[in-house]
Amino acid sequence: MKPSKPVILTGVRANNNIHIGNYFGAILPIINMAKRRSDEYDINLFIPDLHSFTTPIDHSKLYDSVLNNARVYAAAGLSLDNTSIHLYRQSYIPAHSELTWILDCFTGFGRMSIMTQFKDKSRKFLDSKITKGEMSDEQRIWDTIDRNISVGLFNYPVLMAADILLYGATYVPVGDDQTQHLEFTRDIAERMNRKFGDLFIVPKPVIQQHQFFGKDQGLRIKDLVNPAKKMSKSDESGKGIIFLSDDPKSAHKKIMSATTDSIGKVQYDKENQPGISNLLEILTLVRQDAGREVTLEQTANEYFGMDRYGDFKRIVADEVAEFLENFQNRLAAVDERAIEEKLASSEKDMNAVANETLYRVQKAVGLRK
Repeated sequence: MKPSKPVILTGVRANNNIHIGNYFGAILPIINMAKRRSDEYDINLFIPDLHSFTTPIDHSKLYDSVLNNARVYAAAGLSLDNTSIHLYRQSYIPAHSELTWILDCFTGFGRMSIMTQFKDKSRKFLDSKITKGEMSDEQRIWDTIDRNISVGLFNYPVLMAADILLYGATYVPVGDDQTQHLEFTRDIAERMNRKFGDLFIVPKPVIQQHQFFGKDQGLRIKDLVNPAKKMSKSDESGKGIIFLSDDPKSAHKKIMSATTDSIGKVQYDKENQPGISNLLEILTLVRQDAGREVTLEQTANEYFGMDRYGDFKRIVADEVAEFLENFQNRLAAVDERAIEEKLASSEKDMNAVANETLYRVQKAVGLRK
């Protein structure tokens, strides 16, 4: 079974605590892109549940987290009856795992060793342990690496390549932190094609990906307490992050406590006023979600020069609280049966596509006659 149209593939890692950075920066742009492009492209919107435990998680919550991702997509406006949009769980397509192993055996250790995401995540983990005084000698460092930094974290770019190549995806929206992985995907596909013939469709290079998606790329919302870094669930205090599940009153308080500056004038200046600029972006996004046709420039102009930060933050806080209340109502109204039917239907179709690609590879490498 071959896709009837060129394929766009995208997904967001299953996360029990989805925050507004995930929602506005990834999920909503994905849904809007799918709406606009499903006439011309097959949209493979997958939930990468196998990627979810490359770093430590609560495994007892993973299954529900995966389903919650699907619910959030629906609450964000995903059409469940559009046959060009495929919503599926990665682990329900066994070909992902088998193709990964085959690609592993054609991937050099040195290539994986230079992947910056692995180095950054493992280094950040070790630095946090050393800073807290939990490690002091070399043996304890290596013991901690062995317990907490998995081969899966090291290896997951190969799984990502399998995710893409199984379906012949031409376009894959990637952020700056994923460009290396897309480049690796192109490289392994080209090398396998040279060795065994035309096994894979090679996705477009990074520059063409960015040109293609353009405005479909979302803003990266920053942490409320430290606006120099993006909003992330790794914020242990929870004060700088707003989860979609937060009580609206709690979110209101977080906005009111957001870091600003001493300039004393509202203006969009990400370099000198990152906190205020972040709040202007958040305000624009929640207004757009409410159906208002407003741009960031219009929002910035509306409040330009306002000299009472407390009043400005209250405006943002009120509208964020309203957004959360509305979103939570939409989420509660999602049809669970429709979600399950969409997943089952898509997973049946995607197994057919993936197994055809896998069989072609198995024959090429000598596993099948």
